[in-house]
Amino acid sequence: MATKLAILDIDAQIEKLRERKKTLIVKSADRFARAATKSGLAEMEIADEEVDRIFEEIAARFHKAEKRGSGGASAAPRGQANGGAGAETEVPHDS
Repeated sequence: MATKLAILDIDAQIEKLRERKKTLIVKSADRFARAATKSGLAEMEIADEEVDRIFEEIAARFHKAEKRGSGGASAAPRGQANGGAGAETEVPHDS
């Protein structure tokens, strides 16, 4: 019987983690949507492939800064006091 409870506990934890992942993805999407709207990018007609390329360039720039440890980019993203728990979340690109 204890094994059954342990399995149920694990299932509950898995479900909580799935919900947390969804929340982190939504927060991340909202953050980038606000930035795109604020900068005027949301109103421009840019092909998805071009947007993907631009974001890859931006990511590469920040990854280089992290490796160098320079002050150009912080190691943990802003607003994530937990050490960037959502930083590895991947959002699928639907074209």
